[in-house]
Amino acid sequence: MSTLTLTSRGVRHALAIGLGALFATGALAATPTYDAVHELPRGHYALPEEGSVIGESYTVIVEEGDTLIDIAREHNVGYEEIRMANPDVSIWAPYADTEVTIPSRRVLPAADREGIVINLSELRLYYYSKPGVVETYPISVGREEFSTPVGVTKTTIKVKDPAWAPPASMRREAAERGEPAPSIVPAGPDNPLGRHAILLGIPSYLIHGTNKPAGVGMRVSRGCIRMFPEDIESLYERVPSGTQVNIIDQPFKAGWTADGELLAQSYPALEENREGFEPLMFAIDKLTEVFGEEQPPVDYKRLRTIVERSDGQAISLLRTAEEEPTPAPSAPRNLYEAIAVVR
Repeated sequence: MSTLTLTSRGVRHALAIGLGALFATGALAATPTYDAVHELPRGHYALPEEGSVIGESYTVIVEEGDTLIDIAREHNVGYEEIRMANPDVSIWAPYADTEVTIPSRRVLPAADREGIVINLSELRLYYYSKPGVVETYPISVGREEFSTPVGVTKTTIKVKDPAWAPPASMRREAAERGEPAPSIVPAGPDNPLGRHAILLGIPSYLIHGTNKPAGVGMRVSRGCIRMFPEDIESLYERVPSGTQVNIIDQPFKAGWTADGELLAQSYPALEENREGFEPLMFAIDKLTEVFGEEQPPVDYKRLRTIVERSDGQAISLLRTAEEEPTPAPSAPRNLYEAIAVVR
């Protein structure tokens, strides 16, 4: 992982004056990957000419008064992402001067690079906005009893300052708690849709903002896709009606970097999909698709660890020359046998 340590205010200042000036002075010359990540607008990345990996992880330093939620939002990361990348750091009261990892290196989902791709387990939206560019943003999706459906649909109508009609089930629940909900919530600070909404071809499902941005990056909605207010505003202005939206669920991703490194990312599977789901077998199947006809020197023990941890970190799967495998009576004939011998 390439890292760059800056204070939160330092990052804000650098973005304000332009990182080009800092690199021109040589102040950040040791970490050119940071420039590659941040020279484009928020969430934008150049599509690699080869491979399927974008971005680079780095670190920042907590300043007095910062929360991990504040840092996550500033760096285009969701709640679960920042929590899993920093398991020993308090979400709401991190100590000043603590080093925090920003997990910005990602394997693109295995899906057509067209329109919007939403990966539910990853809690991420990808938008292939123009040739050579992909955008990605953290999202919230439906909680277990209100799962966001998978499938291909499209954007339809865009609405600014939408009114919100709480569903009948929500009104019943509120009434049972003695807190009757209104039939219509007008636009304003109390509207959970925020100021921008993009309707989908699936009835009653939207991509929208929120009046509770701290929850972005969690499973908290009733099926809709929630985004940070600044992110949905940006998409609202630029996503044409009729744009394809491919909603997928890939808890494990693997792909090659441009320089031949094999990376894997594993996320917790959605609760409603865990029955009968074998994470390791799913990972093996996805690796097989990535390999094609060749099988590189994979560290299968590391693969098992990645799948068991499921913390979303982009980890190399290739053995190095120094990591010679323990001699075995016979070489495994396929990935399934290889996994079995490292139990």
